[in-house]
Amino acid sequence: MATYACTKDELKLPPDGQLVKWENGKLIVPDNPIVVFIEGDGIGPEIVTSARKVLDAAVEKAYGGKRKIVWWEMLAGEKAQKECGVLLPEATIEALKTTRVGLKGPLTTPVGSGYRSLNVAIRKLLDLYSNVRPVKWYGQPAPHRYADKVNFLIFRENTEDVYAGIEWPAGSEDALKIIEFLKKEFGVELTPDTGIGLKPISEFKTKRHMRKAMEWAIKLGYNRVTIMHKGNIMKYTEGAFREWAYQVALEEFRDVVITEDELWSKYNGEIPEGKILVNDRIADNMLQQIITRPWDYQVIVTPNLNGDYISDEANALVGGIGMAAGINVGDGRAVGEPVHGTAPKYAGKNVINPTAEILSGVLLIADFMGWKEVRPLVENAIRKAIANKIVTYDLARHMPGVEPVKTTEYTEALIQFIKEA
Repeated sequence: MATYACTKDELKLPPDGQLVKWENGKLIVPDNPIVVFIEGDGIGPEIVTSARKVLDAAVEKAYGGKRKIVWWEMLAGEKAQKECGVLLPEATIEALKTTRVGLKGPLTTPVGSGYRSLNVAIRKLLDLYSNVRPVKWYGQPAPHRYADKVNFLIFRENTEDVYAGIEWPAGSEDALKIIEFLKKEFGVELTPDTGIGLKPISEFKTKRHMRKAMEWAIKLGYNRVTIMHKGNIMKYTEGAFREWAYQVALEEFRDVVITEDELWSKYNGEIPEGKILVNDRIADNMLQQIITRPWDYQVIVTPNLNGDYISDEANALVGGIGMAAGINVGDGRAVGEPVHGTAPKYAGKNVINPTAEILSGVLLIADFMGWKEVRPLVENAIRKAIANKIVTYDLARHMPGVEPVKTTEYTEALIQFIKEA
């Protein structure tokens, strides 16, 4: 019977693995890195098991046994409550801090737990300040006529904006104090039945977020970075976000950056080899443009709330969130997690689509850790499975005459396609 670490004192590193290190702003990855995994709740155990199997197969195929992921299980959510008596054990956070890399399934936050969200708590405790959500079409049924042109990398700021959770309910003593303060100090009139929320956006956190987006754009070979904002209305929050993001691009990455004005005045509308176009779009226009002109956009950098809206819309263009991967990154740390939730009504039925979890693992291993050869192996296997109509129920229901396969059957199909590559 497995025993799990609940406290920091109970942690014991797997003896067959080594730690990923962060030195002088650079990630150092051994050939046998220890990677924390958290199964999560609902469908989590099924999709995390699938992801680990597929990723292991891809690493084996890519490196012929010279590299290997050493998985280390930690607990969060309902399993942690059962084993440790708490939803988020200190051992789990300490293990993620120590290893720097993790892959987790979706987590439920039970009512009255003391946490707004376990997912958000993990991000905050590890200072994973950028939420990265790629959106790509792999041949799955999609409602959009330009689905094949969609290839976005959405960088959503993780720690500020209205998601900071600074708010007071209408009629509360604190809300009334703030209403009185605003009236007395600034002449702002609000009715006493007003709920209040604060929207903090800071220079430091905006700049580190934009810096991370630029680093990923360079690393992964993208040549368009767009700042999404509502700065025409919220001038001192989202407007400032725009200005600070431009400052990073033009002061820290000027040797590779061109502006939209320069694109047309100097380069006749063609981005030169080795350059990155940095521009900006107002949020409402941006939400339209990714539908009408998806080929014009690649890396999209947003504050928190805009990022939530646009990533869900973008995934709808290519068929929904069953394929929607994500990763939370900070300075030398990252935790991969799918965009979707726990889907408890499907838990344990062997029917769920694990692709979002698998692709979250690809973000961690190929893009963050730098084992680039893993990505094409997994992506090509997904494309082949869809082309051969080997799909789970969520895709099969949109493919006339196609019988869905089980989660485990889909997983084995992907592994076989990887082995045959």
